[in-house]
Amino acid sequence: REILARDDIDAVMVATPDHWHVIPAIMAARAGKDVMCEKPLSLSVVEGRILANTVKSLGRISQTASENRSVDVYHRMAELVRNGRIGELKEIKVTLPSGHSIREAKMEFEQPPEGLDYNLWLGQAPYRPYCEARCHWNFRWILDYSGGMLTDWGAHMIDLAQWGNDTEHTGPVEVEGKATFPMNGLYDTATEFGIDYLYANGVKLNVSSQQPGIRFIGTEGWIGNTGWRAELEAEPASILDSKIGEDEIHLYTEPGGEQRNFLDGIRTRKPCYAPFEIGHRTITIAHIGNISMMLGRKLKWDPDKELFDGDDEANGMLKRAMREPWTMENVLAGKV
Repeated sequence: REILARDDIDAVMVATPDHWHVIPAIMAARAGKDVMCEKPLSLSVVEGRILANTVKSLGRISQTASENRSVDVYHRMAELVRNGRIGELKEIKVTLPSGHSIREAKMEFEQPPEGLDYNLWLGQAPYRPYCEARCHWNFRWILDYSGGMLTDWGAHMIDLAQWGNDTEHTGPVEVEGKATFPMNGLYDTATEFGIDYLYANGVKLNVSSQQPGIRFIGTEGWIGNTGWRAELEAEPASILDSKIGEDEIHLYTEPGGEQRNFLDGIRTRKPCYAPFEIGHRTITIAHIGNISMMLGRKLKWDPDKELFDGDDEANGMLKRAMREPWTMENVLAGKV
């Protein structure tokens, strides 16, 4: 709040825990600042939509802090797919890490350490007793604050699927997922999962827990990699030697990284390569996947209305209950 009140601050970077992304980003935009926010952009579909609409209506420059669109192998992969080098795109396979990447921390309930305003750290999330293992880094594996590997790594890899599929301003129309959720203990996000999505253009997307990777499969071949920023592979291998012509599709990137792209956007007012609308669409796919896995059934999704078709229970999960005073109503009214 002190930073947002300063006239000499033009832009802010939101690098808080996941459940604290949307509120300060909205506050910054309303204070006249351009905003960059770490991924995953939001904790729920409704929060993400409000954030994307807010920055758009105010004319702010926004950037979702996911570096993949700056990475040469991913940019090259998406351009080859978009320019038809594998023929007509039919299927995308995204793989993410499994389990929980837990950093050692004390599990015992105790008094918060001096200097930590724990009530403020919890913010909109339900009140829970403090323990070290709940907080920094490990919050990713607790549904009160995040969505597990699906939102953590999915924010990276699902974004690439959207980019290559030319669907970054929309989403799938169907989702069905199955997962293993821990039955007890502090960490309750899915450890193993497999989710099938269907797009209106007929492309199928499968997201599963294995290791980081992505593969685009078309009528005339495939291209992808296994591992973070790994070397590209393709069948036929000649796809990798293909040149993108001057009159073909050249996808917007910035080899200097997402921060460089954001700083340039502040100066030029040119939109960044992953504004909040795109970041919101990406993480929405993870959110509806988590909802399908929790409910254990196939769901029809309307990406224009951002609602499930004829499923009140599922639609009720598109937003989270927010603890006072950190409700979206208070935030938008400037009461916090």
